[in-house]
Amino acid sequence: MTLEWFDRISGELQDHLTSICDEYDSNGSMIVERGSKHPRIEFYTELDDNERDHFASVFFDPHNQEFYLESFEPELGQISRVILADIEEIVDAVHEGFHDYMEETDYEDDADEFEENEDTVTYEIDVEWETPEVTAYSKENEVEVTYQFGIVQETGDGVLKRINRIRTANDDLLKDETNFIFSREEASTIIAMIASHMDKLSEMD
Repeated sequence: MTLEWFDRISGELQDHLTSICDEYDSNGSMIVERGSKHPRIEFYTELDDNERDHFASVFFDPHNQEFYLESFEPELGQISRVILADIEEIVDAVHEGFHDYMEETDYEDDADEFEENEDTVTYEIDVEWETPEVTAYSKENEVEVTYQFGIVQETGDGVLKRINRIRTANDDLLKDETNFIFSREEASTIIAMIASHMDKLSEMD
């Protein structure tokens, strides 16, 4: 099982998406997540409060060397998979998903819709993210926990962002984001405390 095909398509996909349509060029973005059992490419729009609103996820099956989309079928009570044979089919699927999303969502009011979940502390400061989102735990089609580390430009403090994504039975994606700010001295203390008690921690299940 190799990710060579996944990496190649991921690298070429951004160039193909630039010509998808003017509306996508203005609002659409993508991010590659390689850490889970089935790597994926997430497509999203950037909201006014720096929040990401995901509208499509293209997964990759390393064993079968194929890309696919997933959707929940209410009548059957199960998740179906649509295989995407080549990069053209991936682009078409993303394009269709983007316009479905734009039709269902009032893009100009998205910031108000997510204001209740906004973490005003970290959005008001300038953070330079040193790492991409790193997957710490993933259970396929159910839950994913990722972390991202950054530096507060004004103070030099560290920021650890934890994002918890849960897929409901109705195929809705629930997202919870937590940010923890700490100094260099605190970082060394936290690392030492965790390392001393790792054997007492249980695994996620």
